Amino acid sequence: MAGDKIYALIDYEDTYVQPLLVQAFKAALPPEILVLINDLSEVPTPDCKVLQWRQYESIDWDVLAEYPNTSLANSYMIRKALIRKHYLTNTVSHWLSKHPDSSLKKHVKPSVDFEVDYAEFLDDALVEAYELRDSWERNAAAEVIGKPLEWWILKPGMSERGQGIRLFSSEQELTEIFEAWDPASDDEDEDDDEATSQPSSPSQVDSPNGKLNNESDNIMTSHLRHFIAQPYIHPPLLLPPPHPTANLKFHIRTYVLATGALKVYVYRSMLALFASTPYALPTTSATNDLTAHLTNTCLQPSPPPSTSVQLFSSLPATMPNLPDTWKDDVLTQICTTTSQVFEAAARTQSVHFQTLPNNFEIFGLDFLVDAEGVAWLLEVNAFPDFGQSGAGEGRELVEGLIEAVVIVGVVPFFGVKGRGGGKGRGKGKETMVEVLDLDLGRR
Repeated sequence: MAGDKIYALIDYEDTYVQPLLVQAFKAALPPEILVLINDLSEVPTPDCKVLQWRQYESIDWDVLAEYPNTSLANSYMIRKALIRKHYLTNTVSHWLSKHPDSSLKKHVKPSVDFEVDYAEFLDDALVEAYELRDSWERNAAAEVIGKPLEWWILKPGMSERGQGIRLFSSEQELTEIFEAWDPASDDEDEDDDEATSQPSSPSQVDSPNGKLNNESDNIMTSHLRHFIAQPYIHPPLLLPPPHPTANLKFHIRTYVLATGALKVYVYRSMLALFASTPYALPTTSATNDLTAHLTNTCLQPSPPPSTSVQLFSSLPATMPNLPDTWKDDVLTQICTTTSQVFEAAARTQSVHFQTLPNNFEIFGLDFLVDAEGVAWLLEVNAFPDFGQSGAGEGRELVEGLIEAVVIVGVVPFFGVKGRGGGKGRGKGKETMVEVLDLDLGRR
């Protein structure tokens, strides 16, 4: 009968992910239940059980709203409180104002957020940026006596793929960054509201050396518009020789599943993504050379080194000056921080993180571990790039993740009995750590 079947529209528009999705559903659901379709028009009746696993722009939100008990999709409609850097800053700030003892205080660097359209208005935008101005004064005094400077990292609030990230230690350096982003001429269209409200296009990315790629359109301040500045985390944890990635900065990519309203799970297997050149503290003469400081895979040389992406579990079990439990300690910190940041978004930013029972979503959270073993949350990404995992063990990690998401995030919603996944990797809660279970009263 049609009412017993699940009609699954799986169209991820990604050649790396698509076959893994189909494979996971065929492994988790018996063929008499699973019906793969190419269009929602193939669903026999509107009240049938329907799954959409698609790119955000392709999801039919009207179907979700009209049939909340039988229709499920792989994304929340609104989650800016997490995935936009300047919104995330406000989420954490608001939560800490109400919960000053929250672990977020120890795992998220405080940020200065500001909005600026053109470099000439930068002074006005920073009128209340007391943290920056105090730091610049300390740096001016430190330069006189030859002490190390305090560095800051600038991040556009709505960019991705490492676009627009810069380092600075003085007001002059920050001003020069914005001046470089302003148009060369004044004959740009003045009435361009749509452009100023959207991030730059994916083609407008930085070159691997951190400088603007002259072959693409230049970044414009008015396109990026929202910015945050955070204290630069130094020194980061570095692997010792003779490890192949010794002295290369890395961050941890953690996959997180959020379901309904609201449960949150951390996938136990994580990735370590490495920079392309050895780490050194930034210097005034090298503020645009970011190859030692950015670990985004999209900024790696082409082809990237085979060691640029590794399983976190494969890193050395022992590290100088850290306990032998350092990897377990990092996972514990990541779970705690993830729980707190999702609860903060759900409870204090409900307008910008609207959880509904018939949504689930995979997020990619990035953490940097410092030399003392403290895991710092860098950002939250929607629709993470699974392709960066590569082949081999990385691909197996993604396969296991998707299998677990199907078992934990999809099968229970439809109230059917699954088959437990394939190849033994995606056994639901065995590979997931449940870190948050809230009842937000949404049915």
